[in-house]
Amino acid sequence: MSEIDFDQFLAVDMRVGRVTAVDDFPEARKPAWKLTIDFGPEIGSKRSSAQIIEYSREELEGRLVVAVVNFPPRQIGPFMSEVLTLGASDEDGRIILLQPDADVPVGARIH
Repeated sequence: MSEIDFDQFLAVDMRVGRVTAVDDFPEARKPAWKLTIDFGPEIGSKRSSAQIIEYSREELEGRLVVAVVNFPPRQIGPFMSEVLTLGASDEDGRIILLQPDADVPVGARIH
């Protein structure tokens, strides 16, 4: 593991957003959803491809998530992913989404 300094950490802009739409992504090589996430008035809505098929559409819609919002967009097949939705792998390799444990405003920055 390589170390970074605090300024490098601050350069990564992680924000809380609310999933407003979940669309199928049949063109993806690995099963994934296309998410639309609202980050509030400063950032607006952004799209993300997420390999989180353990979650149903109903579990994702309206859910608060954490995402990196200042990476460059990444082309994933025919879809342009604008933010990186964050999660951690459990012991079975499933992705568990990071989310605040209280209701915080969309757009809130992770410190």
